[in-house]
Amino acid sequence: MSQTQQNAKSAPEKDRPWLIRTYAGHSTAEASNALYRSNLARGQTGLSVAFDLPTQTGYDSDHVLARGEVGKVGVPICHLGDMRTLFDQIPLEEMNTSMTINATAPWLLSLYIAVAEEQGADVSKLTGTVQNDLIKEYLSRGTYICPPKPSLKMIGDVAEYCYKAVPKWNPMNVCSYHLQEAGATPEQELAYALGTAIAVLDELKPRVPEEDFPVLAGRISFFVNAGIRFVTEMCKMRAFVDLWDEILETRYGVDNPKFRRFRYGVQVNSLGLTEQQPENNVYRILIEMLAVTLSKKARARAVQLPAWNEALGLPRPWDQQWSMRMQQILAYETDLLEFDDLFDHNPAVDAKVEALKDGARHELANLDSMGGAINSIEYMKSRLVDSNAERLNRIERNETVVVGVNKWTEGEPSPLQSEDGGILVVDQGVEADQIDRLNQWRAERDEDAVKAALSALREAAAMGQNVMPASINAAKAGVTTGEWAQQMREVHGEYRGPTGVSGSPSNKTEGLDELRAAVDAVSDRLGRRLSFLVGKPGLDGHSNGAEQIAFRARDCGMSINYEGIRLTPEEIVTAAQEQRAHVVGLSILSGSHIPLVEDLMTRMKEAGLGDIPVIVGGIIPEEDARRLREMGVARVYTPKDFELNTIMMDIVTLADPQAVAAE
Repeated sequence: MSQTQQNAKSAPEKDRPWLIRTYAGHSTAEASNALYRSNLARGQTGLSVAFDLPTQTGYDSDHVLARGEVGKVGVPICHLGDMRTLFDQIPLEEMNTSMTINATAPWLLSLYIAVAEEQGADVSKLTGTVQNDLIKEYLSRGTYICPPKPSLKMIGDVAEYCYKAVPKWNPMNVCSYHLQEAGATPEQELAYALGTAIAVLDELKPRVPEEDFPVLAGRISFFVNAGIRFVTEMCKMRAFVDLWDEILETRYGVDNPKFRRFRYGVQVNSLGLTEQQPENNVYRILIEMLAVTLSKKARARAVQLPAWNEALGLPRPWDQQWSMRMQQILAYETDLLEFDDLFDHNPAVDAKVEALKDGARHELANLDSMGGAINSIEYMKSRLVDSNAERLNRIERNETVVVGVNKWTEGEPSPLQSEDGGILVVDQGVEADQIDRLNQWRAERDEDAVKAALSALREAAAMGQNVMPASINAAKAGVTTGEWAQQMREVHGEYRGPTGVSGSPSNKTEGLDELRAAVDAVSDRLGRRLSFLVGKPGLDGHSNGAEQIAFRARDCGMSINYEGIRLTPEEIVTAAQEQRAHVVGLSILSGSHIPLVEDLMTRMKEAGLGDIPVIVGGIIPEEDARRLREMGVARVYTPKDFELNTIMMDIVTLADPQAVAAE
């Protein structure tokens, strides 16, 4: 035997790498398709589709609420033609596709299946995932449509259909990612995600023969977040593995360990990416990736990484490639995949895992005592807002160090931010072009077939039948995303989730004495309590910033009005009139700030409210901030403005009639 053969024989067998993905989609189906094919050519091994907010919330691109949102945070998919274009020249039978879609998950999966059939694929061989987790949408992301119970029923419809017709597909990805973004502690993230999974399993159990339930339970996967405290995050993943195994065995009697396996994909923490010194984010992303790859027992099945510049705006293809290379180097250049678990029998790790499991079990017991996750949405939301407030307080007090933000803030300008500003800007003409294509699609389809398909879909929803077969038929008939969602709205009604922010006077006054005194003084000069209206125009459901601003304003003694997400500029102006607001604050993180603020400022002037100061917060490039100020916006805040008390004092100053008179 040669030395080469001996070496090959003695070399340890390597584990297979995880699926390497980048979360991508923007502008149009055609542009996104080109990006996907380019990424696959560079070594990406699975697709992860980002949809724009109208698609996520069940509106066509020409709906009033879609204005300014089309193609901004993902790809617009209005009908079968868009889905066909999105996957042109990509053989779906050979692809593993993750679709981050929730309220419209049955519909987008139906479009995907219809395109796969057009390609001649064997649908039973399709592999991939729809996120399809509505409970976390009520808690943290906001792209829900219907109330919780019918939404849970639709999650069950997708899972039941896939188990029979698309058995290799993951029909639900319990998503704790946005829970951490909303402030969840590791214990809360574990408990609220597992509580969601329990609600789904309880929904599914009566739908299938008892002997088939373990197989169906084995298709439930998870999508998690990994933050910068990477040892704790690694222990959290080991705790997830143990707790999921325990729940399936003891609560549901799943005997086969194969079906109790905790299978998860991950995107590491975008919340922790900083606008200040953004090049530091490269190290953060790498360290966070280690939390979900180092421990073999708790290793992710699929990894997608944000790009270094996502706190600035939409990453360019090169930025996404750089993050993908990070995964490839770890998977293929290092020896990580040659070893068994590096942390087994480590006393520090074991102790931390047990502590996390105990905390999660305690919180799960709380949810159980309230009747499960569906009945605990308001409780979980308020706990997340409280936890997020604590997280921000620790950063403001410098108890939590964030390099470049509250320590070592002096630095060289980043050469990575070149003449294009270091981000990709979506062409302003994208929305009009998409609407033109949508109108052409409507004009060319068979209207009788569409009406028949919509009637059958509505009947299936009203009769409590599984909506998937009728949805697939509707997709093939040419029904649009907005038309599909409208049937669900008409049958089940719409829903406004809890904000987690009480308007009641607060007793949380620590460190706020000076601000509270200033609010009292200005309120006396105004002749009534300083009234601050917080609004989220458009479809952006990332409400964490708005919640924390409203929370702190309340603690400072202001009268706050915050009705939550998804308001039109017209509704915000009406609220400003009715509440007699002294200051209006807008939060927009989807990149649609220019058209939405422009619309609101025009309506404010027309309503005779042009003298009310308007402030805006979001991921806003400096050039856009200048344009907003030219429109009359009084202050513009971006993620670098993390000191909430400074913003509070600005609000007090803007509302102060004495300060206005002095100007």
